[in-house]
Amino acid sequence: MGRAHDALSLQHEITGIGAVWYREWKVFVREKSRIVASIVNPFLWLFVFGGGLGRSVSIPGVDYQAFIFPGILAQATLFSSIFFGVYIVWDRKIDFLKEVLVAPITRTSVFLGKVVGGATDSLVQSLILLVLGAVAARAGWIPTLQLTPGRIASALLILALTTSALVSVGLIIGSFMESPEGFQLVSSFVLFPAFFLSGALFPVGQVPAWLRPLVYADPLTYAVDALRAVILGTSHFTLAADVGVLAAFLVMVVGVGSWAFRRMSI
Repeated sequence: MGRAHDALSLQHEITGIGAVWYREWKVFVREKSRIVASIVNPFLWLFVFGGGLGRSVSIPGVDYQAFIFPGILAQATLFSSIFFGVYIVWDRKIDFLKEVLVAPITRTSVFLGKVVGGATDSLVQSLILLVLGAVAARAGWIPTLQLTPGRIASALLILALTTSALVSVGLIIGSFMESPEGFQLVSSFVLFPAFFLSGALFPVGQVPAWLRPLVYADPLTYAVDALRAVILGTSHFTLAADVGVLAAFLVMVVGVGSWAFRRMSI
């Protein structure tokens, strides 16, 4: 009897996670402007910033645009994932969150459904960027960038781990905020240091000694490094170390996020 009850409860939780995910997916596909902006902005960085600065920067064995491509992928993932947390604020303001939380599932399942939904949205955007990157490489715009199907699949696995952790961070911030303006203010203190310290735009091995502790403490550093390992075949750390840090970071933020959702006021 006890096992049957536990199995039924688990089924309810999984169904609840799926329902929350489906709602987030429907919201995503209806917001066409969000999809377009998430694709255009990274390519502006890649071709305008990369094309301009690339003339004065030399990276052995690869041109600068190809070098920063993994970093631009990580940047797009960072911004879309963190800003996903603002939906918690809006759900609370329109009382939708109350309707979700009265469902017969735990708040942890609601949190996990949100994480899976946000990660799915971000991965779709990343896949589009990877495909467009492959087209740009084939057209000769980024000649040293070689995006094979195997490398794209490996990059998506790294990005799945990364975006799940970053969506969790965004949801943690959103669970404590009362207004979208407050969320944007607080999230900006996370976004820009995380991006600029990650090595997305420069080789990690060339940073001055005083800056290395901050660079090494940034989880996004390991996402960028792992993406460079699978896309370009070059990295500062080992791929196993990068994945290990990202997995540990994911476990930590999911734990904190579950706690934050349990104590969140509505």
